[in-house]
Amino acid sequence: MPKVEIHPTWFNNATVFCDGKPLCTVGSTKKELQVDIWLANHPFYNTTSEIIDSEGRVERFMKKYGLNSRN
Repeated sequence: MPKVEIHPTWFNNATVFCDGKPLCTVGSTKKELQVDIWLANHPFYNTTSEIIDSEGRVERFMKKYGLNSRN
């Protein structure tokens, strides 16, 4: 027999929040889940894909290999 009371409480309708907005409900061991990235705001899954370059890596690469970034 499995041991009694060793498993966490299961919540069938745990709410998933992204940026303070409720997205959906899922089963979880927590009542609320906070996520930073979601399907709707992930660059891979939407059409607003862009290169995020905070350290100039793209420019260094283009300069190193003599590529024009305006092609």
